[in-house]
Amino acid sequence: MKLNSVKPAAGSRTARKRVGRGIGSGLGKTAGRGHKGQHSRSGGYHKVGFEGGQLPIQRRLPKVGFATSANRFTSEVRLYELAGLKEEVIDLETLKAAKVVPNEARKAKVIARGSIDRAVTTKGLGVSAGAKKAIEAAGGRVE
Repeated sequence: MKLNSVKPAAGSRTARKRVGRGIGSGLGKTAGRGHKGQHSRSGGYHKVGFEGGQLPIQRRLPKVGFATSANRFTSEVRLYELAGLKEEVIDLETLKAAKVVPNEARKAKVIARGSIDRAVTTKGLGVSAGAKKAIEAAGGRVE
């Protein structure tokens, strides 16, 4: 086999339409554009979403909501979940290992839900004001 003899499989590539080449081609005269109207003319087009002057659907429907993609990678950790861990120093990897946050989490924030009664040190985590107060009251540190 030689490179100059390689051809695509039969029927895998269709020949392009040659329009406007006479009646025998099946695409003569109007060249497949039909009779009259905007699309039969050269330069005839309309915008995407144009509905003939009727108010387009993207303008008729109300615009609601916005979901930032950052939320997909941010998790919340509650104080009682921290209290349930055995480690003294808690960071994102510790939380992932304990299955407190999902593996795809890139950030985590500790929120003041529940209570904590032992000293822990948090590293590299976001901490709300109430949670920080509770952690420090229990003898812990926020870094």
